[in-house]
Amino acid sequence: MLRDILARDPAMLEAAARLDAIGADVVLLQDVDYDAAGMGLAAFAALLTTEYPYRFALRPNTGMATGLDLDGDGRLGGPGDAQGFGFFAGDGGMAVLSRFPVLTDQVRDFSGFLWAALPGALLFDGMSEGAKAVQRLSSTGHWEVPLELPGGTVLRLLAFHATPPVFDGPEDRNGRRNHDEIAFWPALIAGRLPFAPPAPPWVILGDANADPDAGDGRHDGIAALLADPAVQDPLPGTASADYPATGPLRLDYVLPMAGLRIIGAGMGDGAPHRPVWVDLDLP
Repeated sequence: MLRDILARDPAMLEAAARLDAIGADVVLLQDVDYDAAGMGLAAFAALLTTEYPYRFALRPNTGMATGLDLDGDGRLGGPGDAQGFGFFAGDGGMAVLSRFPVLTDQVRDFSGFLWAALPGALLFDGMSEGAKAVQRLSSTGHWEVPLELPGGTVLRLLAFHATPPVFDGPEDRNGRRNHDEIAFWPALIAGRLPFAPPAPPWVILGDANADPDAGDGRHDGIAALLADPAVQDPLPGTASADYPATGPLRLDYVLPMAGLRIIGAGMGDGAPHRPVWVDLDLP
């Protein structure tokens, strides 16, 4: 990614132009390669005319070696054997760009939470005990990122990127994991996990890789999140992605907690995923 940014690759310039056209105060970027020094993220931010003085990223689960043959292909060290599919550590992570300070000392990273520890986890038949002991739920990450807004209000971003529910076999490994990555948020909010629920106000946002009505995957996971009385859905029924093999799908979401005043919502231009935005009137 850093190589392509420094070479001013047209795809990178187009992505930057799409973000500038929206001019959001806060952006959650997906499929951003992670490096410990933040060089890639800083280089991308430099392409933007919108200034984001605060940048934040954690090491994702993508490409994180497990030492096990998780995908059952008889070989170790492949991209499917990592905690989340990835050809190298940090391959396609997440990042936050913000005009408001990130309260890094209050960040909560749930990315180490084991899949098997989720109440009611849809573990697939044939999953080994060794895999159950190490396989994390998050294919990329689940984060709570607090932002300090003008006036002192703290808005908490509940950010994630779920695995696509395809590219597996009849065991439905990815479809089950996708469902459970989405189910993590209702469980957290309701206090069913060994973590305190997020303090309000908060917003769930990210690429769920799941449509409640169409496409592959288990629709009940994302449908349950959208129907949860703790959240509100500002863009019901709108498609945010379009692939030739599937047609329009709703995969990307910004879901403010119930009670927050929404004053606008929409989508920008892009392919195959369009950026989703929501304007909030916060105290």
